[in-house]
Amino acid sequence: MAKKSDKSTRIKTRKMKSGDFVLVIITLGLVIFGIIMVFSASYYTSINDVGNPYAYLIRDTVWAGMGLCLMLTTAVVDYRIYAKFAKPIVITSVILLVLLFTPLGIERNYATRWLGVGGITIMPGEIAKMAAIIFVSWFLSRDPKTIKSFSKGVAPLLLLCGVYGGLIIKQPNLSTAITVCIIIIGVMFVAGLNWFYLVGLVGSGAVGILALILLNPNSHWMKRLTSFMDPFADPLNTGYQVVQSLLALGSGGLFGLGLGRSIQKNLYLPEPQNDFIFAIIGEELGFIGCLILIICYIVLVWRGIHIALNAADLFGTLMASGISIMIGVQVLLNIAVVTSSMPATGVTLPFVSYGGNALMLFMGSVGMLLNISRHSAE
Repeated sequence: MAKKSDKSTRIKTRKMKSGDFVLVIITLGLVIFGIIMVFSASYYTSINDVGNPYAYLIRDTVWAGMGLCLMLTTAVVDYRIYAKFAKPIVITSVILLVLLFTPLGIERNYATRWLGVGGITIMPGEIAKMAAIIFVSWFLSRDPKTIKSFSKGVAPLLLLCGVYGGLIIKQPNLSTAITVCIIIIGVMFVAGLNWFYLVGLVGSGAVGILALILLNPNSHWMKRLTSFMDPFADPLNTGYQVVQSLLALGSGGLFGLGLGRSIQKNLYLPEPQNDFIFAIIGEELGFIGCLILIICYIVLVWRGIHIALNAADLFGTLMASGISIMIGVQVLLNIAVVTSSMPATGVTLPFVSYGGNALMLFMGSVGMLLNISRHSAE
């Protein structure tokens, strides 16, 4: 009997150490695919910008290496330790957002989204996503009944949405503000948010965003909204990027033109390695390539949900749910923008688009998922 018990213990320990193998394979596959596509999409842009066709490839590879180190670290560190530092984490993220409006803030393309210190730049908006997941998960996991109370559960988190949303919109960065608020509300829903509150929050948010755009008729948000309604009405100005994106997707057909053979990346589609990299994927790898990529994301989110369902505690469940929501929402928003299914926003394609801060955030969050899955076998 003792031998049987020892054997059972060894099996449980071995399961706890293994983590989610499918999650690791999908993540590493997406990162490697992203490096290849960033190189392909940025080749001519890199020559035009810095005179070196490998500039974006080198940077993206370095960021991927750092992201892998972060992923391995977060996979080893017990996820429950984040609950102890939830308050300092969220306060720090808010301070970083405030610092954007000081001389430390760096303006690019008429937006101040980066902090620069000693040649190192960080995006507080990306940090805010993970900080929100950790804080809301801790806040609601202390007492499962908290979410049933408007004053003790819903109102404080609505205030957090307001603080994050206000500071991020001021950059301006409406897409990230929407993403952060969706993450917070999504975690609240998983924790047991009443349907009445959920419909009210979503409706209020939609009305608020629409009012923000309509009350600023000369803003770039209004221009994006009008160009979305008919991008071909002004194909050389407000609708230019979306039109070029649709041309790329249409040119790819079923099987694509072939890897590296995109035409739109030849300085037609602006910043093809960033938000619109999915259009280059569609042009070079076709509908089949896009479909395989989407399936990979579906599997990734499914594994995240599976980990959330089998987490050892409520904090782990809410954290895994928040990370899954973050990845899923960004994939949906990015593809919707590229296919002109919604107005253009600056949302990157997880693990694939060029951008060091976002890549490290996603890889680090996958490490957290792995750690939650390891402890679920205890």
